[in-house]
Order: sequence, then structure tokens, then C-alpha cells
Amino acid sequence: MRDLNYQLKQLCRNNRDGSYRTQADRERQLTLIANQLHELGYRRMNAQSLKPKHIEALVAHWQREEITTGTIKNRLSTIRWWADKVNRQNVVARSNDHYGIPDRQYVTNISKAKTITALDLEKVGDQYVRMSLELQQAFGLRREEAIKFQPDYADRGDHIALKESWTKGGKAREIPVRTEAQRVVLNQWH
Repeated sequence: MRDLNYQLKQLCRNNRDGSYRTQADRERQLTLIANQLHELGYRRMNAQSLKPKHIEALVAHWQREEITTGTIKNRLSTIRWWADKVNRQNVVARSNDHYGIPDRQYVTNISKAKTITALDLEKVGDQYVRMSLELQQAFGLRREEAIKFQPDYADRGDHIALKESWTKGGKAREIPVRTEAQRVVLNQWH
């Protein structure tokens, strides 16, 4: 085991900050960082020898590999923890902007909805599975809700009522019937 890997492992073992999961993730990330520093040509490092050039080389390496912004920020957080524990806080820039890391994008404008074509539906042999898929598409039901769907109970004319036992979290809900396509799917179920 390399000196840096060993010293970082000992640093984690001697500083039990956070939950067990946080500690394990931090140790795993520091091992990865030590291995990457070794691959980038920084040999014979120890935990005290962290310098700005090491961090800049790591960030440039991660950006070349097209690692997501969130992952880079998490790794920099781990490096800041390391720098704090060896009393070298000034080595790491306080802001991620210094390294040219953009802000995270939490919400995308890309829909994750999946649609099924009529050709794909015709390939489904079982009529109940086909109807379940049509319900999922027409009303946005979850798979379990569509599988347990009973048209005699659920169809209330202007809306459908889902039982507690059908839904996630066991909460009954109602979904309005707004389009003619939804009405056609319900009529097919009957």
C-alpha cells in the first residue's frame, strides 16, 4: 500500500466525523483520489503534502473524463475535509468557481415519460398486460395501480377512483377523466 493511501486511511479512522455511511464514502473517495494522484505522476506524497497544483490537476483530470458536476463537487468537499484535518485549509479554494465548476442542474427540461406506439401494443400477446399498459399511458398510473385496476369499481363517470390497496403509500386518490382517449381506454376495459 502506498504511503498516501495508508495515511489517508488512518486519517479517516482517527477522525470519525459523520454517519457510518459518510465515513465509508469519504474513505472510498480519498482512496480513489490518492490512486488518481499517483496515476497523474504525483508520487511519494503524504497526507501533509497537499498543494494547490494537486487539486488543480485532479479537477482538470475529472473534467477531461466528463465526470458530472455533482460528483466533482462531492470530491472537492472530501478534499476540503482532508485539508482541514491536516491543517492545510488554505490549499483548497473556498469556492468551486475558482476551479471553473458550474452549478448543478437539479431540474431538466427533458421529459422522462415513455410512450408506447400502437405497433408495440399489438405485439403484446396478453390482453390484460396490454390494457394495463394503455391505462398507464392514458392516466399516468403506476404499474401496480394499472395491474390492480378494476373498472367496475374505479370508473365513476367523470373520474376514476383508486383504492388504498392499489396505490403507493396506501392513499386512495381520484384522477379526472379529461380526454376522449381516456374514455375510450376505460370503455375497452369494460
